[in-house]
Amino acid sequence: MDARVDLLAVGLTTIDITVHPVASLPEGETGQLVESIVLSPAGTAGGTALVAQKLGLRTAIASAVGDDPQGQLIRSMFDAAGVDTRLLSIDPDRPTSTTVLPIRPNGDRPNWHMMGASVFAPVTDAVFAALAHTAAVHWGGVGFPGAAGKGADLLRDARARGIFTSCDLIAPSDAAQADLDALLPHVDLFMPSLAEVHALAGTGDPVEGARRFMARGAGGCLVKMGGGGALLILPDRQIHAPAHRIDPIDTTSCGDSLCAGYIAGRARGLDPADALRFGVATAAQVALGVGTLGKLESHDGTTAFMRDTPVKEGPR
Repeated sequence: MDARVDLLAVGLTTIDITVHPVASLPEGETGQLVESIVLSPAGTAGGTALVAQKLGLRTAIASAVGDDPQGQLIRSMFDAAGVDTRLLSIDPDRPTSTTVLPIRPNGDRPNWHMMGASVFAPVTDAVFAALAHTAAVHWGGVGFPGAAGKGADLLRDARARGIFTSCDLIAPSDAAQADLDALLPHVDLFMPSLAEVHALAGTGDPVEGARRFMARGAGGCLVKMGGGGALLILPDRQIHAPAHRIDPIDTTSCGDSLCAGYIAGRARGLDPADALRFGVATAAQVALGVGTLGKLESHDGTTAFMRDTPVKEGPR
C-alpha cells in the first residue's frame, strides 16, 4: 500500500444476511414474506471500515475471506464502496465468516454465526508495512487465534509512528480478556459496550469499568450504551453524548458504526465531545434501516442529522 489511508481496520470481517422482520420461524416447510433481506460486509473491522468509508474517510481492511461466494461478495461490495481491499486475503481452507440475523419486530437480533477465515487471519508483514501510510488503526481482532500475539506489536509500532489506535471486540471471553492485557498498553481508545464492560471489568458502572481498563494501559475508553448514548472517559474528563430520539429498526451494526463515527469525526478535526456526538448520530442513522449502513448516507448527512434530530433528555 502506497496511498495514504485515514483508517486501517484489522480483524473480524463477516457477511451479514439480515432478515427483517421475523416474528417467528415458519412451521415445517411453509414460508413467510418479509420486508427486507439485506447482505452487507460487517464485523468489528469490516463494518467499521465500511461505515467510515461512507462518512468520507479513505479506509482499508486487513482481514481474510474464504475462497467462496460469500468472500467474493464481500470483496466486490468493499471495492464498490471504495474500501481498499489489498490486505484482504483469501484463505483456501476456511469459509468466509458469515452471520444470519433474523431481526424481530421489537428489535431483538438473535443470530446464527459461522466462524470463518477472518478469525484466523494472520497479521502479515504487508499489514505492518501499511502503517507507513496510515493515520489511524482500529483493532477488531481481540482474542483471535490468527493474530498470534501480533496485535500488540502492530499497535505498538503504530503508536511509535504517531498513529491513533483504537480497539473493539466481538464478544467477551477468556481469550479476549488475556489478549487485552497485551493490547491495552498500546491503545489510545478502547471502545467496549456497557455489557462488555460488565463482563470484562466486573462492574456495571461505565466510569469505574473504564478506569479499570485504563489501569491496564488504555489511554481512554468510549463506552457504548445503546439507548443511553455513549460515554467517553479520558484521564482528565468524562463526556456523555445522549442517544437520539428514534424508533430503531436494526441495531446490529450500531456499535461498529459508533466507533467509525467517532474516528471519522476525530479525523475531520472535531474535538472529543463533538466527535462523540458525531459517532452517536452515525449509529442512530444505521439503526434506522437494515444492514451495516442502515439509512446512513454521508458525512454531511450525519452532520445535518446530528443538528436536526432531538436527543433523549434526562440522566444516562
